[in-house]
Amino acid sequence: MQNRIFAALAATLALGAAPHAMAQAAATAAPAQSTPGGIVAPGIAYANAQAVVAASAAYKTAMAQLPTTYKAQIDAVNTRRNQITAQLKPLYDKFEADQKAAKPDANALRAQAAQIQQIEQSAEREIQQMAEPLNVAQQYIIEQISEKLTPATQAAMTRRKITLVLDSQSVLKADGVYNLNQDILAELNGLIPSAQLVPPAGWLPRAQREAAAQQAAQAGAAAAAPAPAGKQPEGR
Repeated sequence: MQNRIFAALAATLALGAAPHAMAQAAATAAPAQSTPGGIVAPGIAYANAQAVVAASAAYKTAMAQLPTTYKAQIDAVNTRRNQITAQLKPLYDKFEADQKAAKPDANALRAQAAQIQQIEQSAEREIQQMAEPLNVAQQYIIEQISEKLTPATQAAMTRRKITLVLDSQSVLKADGVYNLNQDILAELNGLIPSAQLVPPAGWLPRAQREAAAQQAAQAGAAAAAPAPAGKQPEGR
C-alpha cells in the first residue's frame, strides 16, 4: 500500500502545482452522506488513501512551511524562469512574423524552431535540477506520512470492526456509512502529527533506493556467478 500511495502522491508533485492538486485530493477525504434506511453489510468499508494522506495535519502543515524553508530555491527557480521567458520572447516573435511573410523561408523557419526547442529543453532540465531540493523535500514528507498509513488503517479497521477495505476509486457508488477516510485520518494524525521538512544528507526517495538496491543485487549476482570453464586441451 505504501508504495502505491507514495507513487500516486509523488506523481502530482510539480513546483507551483502541488498545492492545488493536493487540495482536490484532500477534499475527497470528507465522508459522503449516508442513505437513511439502507441495509448495511457489516465488516466492509472503502477509503481513499491518497486523499487521507493529503488531508493529514502533518501534510498540510509541511506544505504551508515549505515556501519559507525553501524560499531561496523557489525564488531562484522563478527568477530563472523569468529570464528564460525573456530570452525566448524575441525568438517566438520573430518566428511568428517570419511565418506570416509573403514567401516564408521553410529552411529558416525550421532552423528557428530547432533553436527554440533546444533552448526550451535545456531550460527544462536546468529548472528541474534547480527545483530538485524542493521536490525531494516533498517526497520526503509524503514518505514519512505514508509509512504510518498502514498502521493507521489497521487501527481504524479494528475500531470499526472492519475486515475488508476497498479502494474508493474502484467503488462505483456506496453509502457514506462505509466511508473509512475520517477514521483513518484520525488515527494517522495521532501517529504522525507533524513531519520533517528537510531530509537527511544523502537521502533518496523510495523509488530511487529500490532501484539502487536492485542494481546492487544484480551486480552482486553477476560477480558471484562462476566464470565459464575454459576449453580443455585436446589429447593427441
